Order: sequence, then C-alpha cells, then structure tokens
Amino acid sequence: MRWAVCVLAVLVGAGAGIAIVALRSPSSSAGSRLVSGPATTWKADVKRAPAFDLRDANGDRVSTATLRGRPLIVTFIDPLCRNYCPIEATRLEDVVRALPRASRPAIVAVSVNVQGDARRFLVEDIHKWGVGPEWHWGIGTPAQLRSVWKRFGIGVLATNRKIAGVAVHEVVHTEAAYVVDAKGFERALYLWPFSAADVKATLAGLGG
Repeated sequence: MRWAVCVLAVLVGAGAGIAIVALRSPSSSAGSRLVSGPATTWKADVKRAPAFDLRDANGDRVSTATLRGRPLIVTFIDPLCRNYCPIEATRLEDVVRALPRASRPAIVAVSVNVQGDARRFLVEDIHKWGVGPEWHWGIGTPAQLRSVWKRFGIGVLATNRKIAGVAVHEVVHTEAAYVVDAKGFERALYLWPFSAADVKATLAGLGG
C-alpha cells in the first residue's frame, strides 16, 4: 500500500512560528534527494520550544528542564522503523561527532509508535544505529506522546491491517528535527531528508 506524501506548512507571522503536518510513507525510498538548509529558522529569544516531560529507555526523566543549558535537537522517531528513521538517527549522530565534545547537543528522539516503546526495542536501536550518550529516547503514555506531537506540530497516522491473515501495524509520521538553543528557544526546523553539515552549521551559529 502506498501512502501519498502530504505536507502542510502554515507560517504564523513573519517567521514567528510554524505548524506542520508532514506524513511520509514508511515504504518510500530512503535515498530521497537532500533538502538544502532548514525549512524555517527563528532568531534568538523569539520562539520558546514546547515543554515536555518524558522518560528514556532506562526510565529516567528526560525533559526540557533536565536538558536546559545545552543545545538540543528534538526529533520524532518510530523505534520499529527500519528505513527512514535509522538513517536519520545515524545522520544526527554524525552531527554530534563532528562537534567538539563541550558543544555537542543532546538529542531527544520522541517516539511516534507506542507499540515500539518496550525497553528491548529502544536498547536494540541504540546499539544497531550506533548512537552515543547524547541520544535520549522520549517515551510516555499515549496521551503524553500525543500532547508532545501536537505541540511540535507533528502528524502521526497509525493503521492496522491484515496481510495474508497477519496483523500489521503501520505508522506514518512527520520526519522533522528541531534545533533548540541552550536557553530553550527554537532556532531551526529541519524536514527529512536533511544533511549533517547543515544541522552542524545551525548549531555552530546559535550565538546569534
């Protein structure tokens, strides 16, 4: 089954805010053409990132409060995805490794598939994708996750169907990554597919 790609971007004011719904098929080619630069940017101290309070793979708290004081990338990942999401995860890890240790951002990967939030799946992904200590899963109750998706403008569509009598759960979701500065303000939004070099450049320029 093919899912059409639907992108809706509504800009509020002169770059003051953005609401997005971008659903991408899990069966689409992972070799899509790179998008040059961020979809949108914000100046310093203009748009505070939505607050969230979730748990990581070990049950420890991961929130805007616990991560304040360092740059942050907030992205949205299906732990059971085996095409786009692993590539995005490794690309973000490339960003982290290209930066000096003292300026490396934390990465919070908010789950978009509650059926994949068991610790064994999350830990398996960490090892398979080769992500380091800056990577934090963000999981919670379905209601908590839906609230985070909504506040970041993330579209998530989950469907259940049967193929040859086998139940299949599919998730289509926005593939987006927000760059947040150390004071908790959004500075850029990247839509997949993006380059590690562009994200690194945004992080390097967070002083302005």
